Amino acid sequence: MRSVLRLVSCALFITLTALADSNALVFQSDFGEKDGAVASMRGVAYGVSSDLKMFDLTHEIPTFDIWAAAYRLNQTASYWPKGTVFVSVVDPGVGTDRRSVVLETKTGHYFVTPDNGSLTLVADEMGISAVREIDEAVNRLKNSEKSYTFHGRDVYAYTGARLAAGVINFSEVGKLLPPKVRRLDYRKAHFSDGVVAGNIPILDIHYGNIWTNVSRDTLFKLKPEVLEKIWVEITHAGQVVFQERVPFVNTFGQVELGQPVIYINDLLNAALALNQDDFAAAHDISSGPEWNIKLYR
Repeated sequence: MRSVLRLVSCALFITLTALADSNALVFQSDFGEKDGAVASMRGVAYGVSSDLKMFDLTHEIPTFDIWAAAYRLNQTASYWPKGTVFVSVVDPGVGTDRRSVVLETKTGHYFVTPDNGSLTLVADEMGISAVREIDEAVNRLKNSEKSYTFHGRDVYAYTGARLAAGVINFSEVGKLLPPKVRRLDYRKAHFSDGVVAGNIPILDIHYGNIWTNVSRDTLFKLKPEVLEKIWVEITHAGQVVFQERVPFVNTFGQVELGQPVIYINDLLNAALALNQDDFAAAHDISSGPEWNIKLYR
């Protein structure tokens, strides 16, 4: 009886240890969820380990929008614990000679993705510890070699699951590459000569608010007072599309409905909105590396 109890205790210990060693696996893609693509990736991961803790960041990235993929990774990753593995698949170059990589950041997070620019922002914000190219001779779903157009399932989900489950360690992903990733150019926020300049990386798409990469600290170099109107200039590819004085507020309720505001969003960055209306639609404004903003008194 005692020997049976010892065996049960050992089995339980081994199971709990395996669970403790399993890191979160977080998926992102531009697939949507109207078909079986996302479920196929989860199925591959589940086949690697049924103990994996799997989550979704989003599968509603606009199709082929590498920049949006880069932003959503950076928006979210720092809130996940060290060791989390992100599988990001926005891959218009699938099947070409673009590299498949895993980035280890200085914060201890892992990103499994094509090296097509989607790592730009997490590399900037979290730092690059190392980059490895996925060795598909080892880290590829068995019997998937004839498939050329679904690396998200066959390579990235499989490799990410193996890494998160502890089946492989980072050194077993593949060969070590120089510590850099392919970058998308964008304007970093800065303050100079009384002007704050930055980029509009993304829209708060549900509400139509304009989110910038201008941090609260950078904006506050202008020393704005609540309800003080600040000049806002928005350009697209160098052409001015919006220029107006807009009040700085702490809350939307400090202005009338439909009025524009500058506020600090939940990422502690400067943002623009119309109180209970859609700023982006009203002024035909979008987002991306070519959409820039200036703020000055």
